[in-house]
Amino acid sequence: MPERQLVAKELAEIFKIIAHPDRVRLIEELRIGEKDVKTLMDTLALPGPRVSQHLSLLRAHRVVEERREGRRHVYKLIQPEIADWIVEGLDFIEGRMTGISRSEINSARRLWSAADAK
Repeated sequence: MPERQLVAKELAEIFKIIAHPDRVRLIEELRIGEKDVKTLMDTLALPGPRVSQHLSLLRAHRVVEERREGRRHVYKLIQPEIADWIVEGLDFIEGRMTGISRSEINSARRLWSAADAK
């Protein structure tokens, strides 16, 4: 029984870490490989401090790792499978269909799944 409690606690921690729309988008953007902060800012249309703050949290919880190329900070997913969880989660959202259309879900699924083909 304690093993299940420990596992449930760890899963809950991961869910808390990714439980923000910006972090979900960052994870999905990093699905296709490493990117620097500037590229993530431009692609996701988010301000630099916000991107850096989210990446810092993801790094602190071992979701992403950082390397430096001169002044550039480049990030990648430590376990890219986390992005698969998000795509699979779209099925759950589709079943609930509250406040989001089926076409919006399918659009996200196509975009995020297309990253796998690259």
